[in-house]
Amino acid sequence: MGYAFTPGDVEFLRSPEGAAALAEVDALALTASTRLADIGRARTRFGSRVAMLVETVLLRRKAAAKLPGTDTWFFTDDALQQATPRAVAAHRATRLTGRNVHDVTCSIGAELDAVVGTAATVIGSDLDPVRLLMARNNVPGATILRADALVPCTRGTVVLADPARRSGGRRTHDPAALEPPLPDLIDAYRGRDLAVKCAPGLDFDRLGWDGEVEVVSLDGGVREACLWSPGLSGADVTRRASVLGSDGTAWTVTDAEDDDIPERAPGEWLVDPDGAVVRAGLVRHYAARHGLWQLDPRIAYLTGDSVPDGVRGFRVLDQVKYSEKSLRQELSRHDCGVAEILVRGVDVDPAVLRPKLKLRGSRSLSVVITRIGRAGVAFICAPPP
Repeated sequence: MGYAFTPGDVEFLRSPEGAAALAEVDALALTASTRLADIGRARTRFGSRVAMLVETVLLRRKAAAKLPGTDTWFFTDDALQQATPRAVAAHRATRLTGRNVHDVTCSIGAELDAVVGTAATVIGSDLDPVRLLMARNNVPGATILRADALVPCTRGTVVLADPARRSGGRRTHDPAALEPPLPDLIDAYRGRDLAVKCAPGLDFDRLGWDGEVEVVSLDGGVREACLWSPGLSGADVTRRASVLGSDGTAWTVTDAEDDDIPERAPGEWLVDPDGAVVRAGLVRHYAARHGLWQLDPRIAYLTGDSVPDGVRGFRVLDQVKYSEKSLRQELSRHDCGVAEILVRGVDVDPAVLRPKLKLRGSRSLSVVITRIGRAGVAFICAPPP
């Protein structure tokens, strides 16, 4: 649990006196080895205000990678944890260019800040008085109101929402366990243009959603899903995977694309699609785009005679029916001393398997263990470049 800010705390932090105090505390290292001593020194200067000052400085430092350029922002620990990374929020904002947008769960303003750069007008609302004060500081270009997310208070706006996990912070796959409950939120804005940020593991089938579900990854890690109502969805699109990089690269694949792929024996390469593609159920569509095919219809690994640009692929050196003995013999024959082991669709624990392989060679290789039909298969591969 982080420090529990009060409205009075935020008002002090926004004052010239608060800004000066924060600058002094920010000059302290506040590392694991110096923190106790640093806090002691700060306490002699700022007394009971030391906790809010130290918490703000530490949260700003923590936010630097996720939300660059927020060194004058105010955060709560929970709000920062749930805040959308800048690259993901900017990607979503491009789909709202020129629209009037109302973020009905604006929190401290991370999503608002991205939308301000693209939307015609931007309104944020929340019920938490502390987060509203922080949002007014963080995003001066938005209009900030106090309002219940389940009670519409604007017209003609695209409604943007990010339901939170309830207190306790445990992840949930139940849409009704969010705050506000996702089914209630959808009902409140039925017929409106609506975009809702969700956890990528949420059970979307329980919602009966008739728009688009977009799954987004950043730098190889799946970050979130977003529900787009029919008025905001792409033509004939119900599933989309968007793959983003912090370097500004981005590409998408949708279920409006062809998913016709051949049934063939494994090719020269194995490809593990980005997690957003897998979560969105678009493995076949991605494969068709790049001339790949599946090892097995129920397994996400793809294979082909080439690798898409910028994708990590494994060049197949050998293939054996999987057993510990056969794999150990093949790796010995390939002079393997270090093995990266990847497993999908087979009940094998790489940490348990590795010592049993008794690797003593000089080469580093990759091993992909999966199944084709009912048979376990091991591919011995050159490590990705």
